[in-house]
Amino acid sequence: MKPKKETTIYDIAAYLNLSSATVSRGLQDHPAINKNTKKKIQTAAKELGYRHNNFASNLRKQKTNTIGIMMHELNSNFMSSVLAGIEKITTEAGYDIIIAHSSESYEKEAANALNLFHKRVDGLIASLSFNTKNLEHFEPFNDKGIPVVFFDRVEEKSENTKVIIDNHKCGYEATQHLIQQGCKRIVMVTGNLQRNVYAQRNKGYLDALRDNHIPYDKSLVLIKDLSEQGGREAAMEILKMKPLPDGAFITNDFSAAVCMKTLKEHGVRIPEDIAIVGFNNDAISKIVEPQLTTVHYPGIDVGEIAARNLINHLKGISNLKHTQTIVVRSELLIRKSSLKKGNKKN
Repeated sequence: MKPKKETTIYDIAAYLNLSSATVSRGLQDHPAINKNTKKKIQTAAKELGYRHNNFASNLRKQKTNTIGIMMHELNSNFMSSVLAGIEKITTEAGYDIIIAHSSESYEKEAANALNLFHKRVDGLIASLSFNTKNLEHFEPFNDKGIPVVFFDRVEEKSENTKVIIDNHKCGYEATQHLIQQGCKRIVMVTGNLQRNVYAQRNKGYLDALRDNHIPYDKSLVLIKDLSEQGGREAAMEILKMKPLPDGAFITNDFSAAVCMKTLKEHGVRIPEDIAIVGFNNDAISKIVEPQLTTVHYPGIDVGEIAARNLINHLKGISNLKHTQTIVVRSELLIRKSSLKKGNKKN
């Protein structure tokens, strides 16, 4: 069956015996067109199956009212909450979003950046993949004056606006809490140390050890992809360590939950044998037994702040060049998984 021809304003004008200019203004709710005529135009448009051509209109205006979102994954509680925050602000401001995800691949991230650039997004909000080597693929945006806001995983030396938490402080506080519980042999399970989030959490871990005169043992730092498999692998490596670590700081709640489950299956008691701290405050942290001590990373706030700053820049309310780094508040939430010294919170 041959598709039906697209209805135009000229079709509506001929149908109502009006000028195309009157129809165009009526569809845009222009005050110069009286209410009855507007109603006739809008009714006819509906009957004839007219669709407003946003693409053509946007080309004339040199803007698309679309924001590109670049994520390194979609199947995480944190990323879902960031996306919810972005979507809330963009919807209120009348912007659409296009979501792309890199699946932790630098090559896919670069291809997605080029695709979003050619889709003429007005701005971009991005979080880098595990193995992103440089920011060259974002240069076309900078060259065209298209604002880019990075969040969570960022390149710290970049001049673009960044929305992050104080990952060093979080790493320090998580490790310090384990030390206060009497832990002296603390394993850290983390992601690629090229990424700012994991590098800074690792630095916080190292500084807490140093400040408490605990020698650093590089064999206790396990670099994983923080997936389900990564959590299982970490547990199996921990089980082989002699002596067994008495504390673990795992920089992702899902991996921490899988690691805990695997350790328990092999007879390790939590927190009696190993006290555990996770990261993100994902929903799973309250479901596992014992409930997981974790760092609250407010994803919704991160998304809202990134989107609001980008849109304010696009609307001329503020200038992103004056805002390099925005640090969002985070906090350690102490639960039973780390409490070696009874159930009282420190």
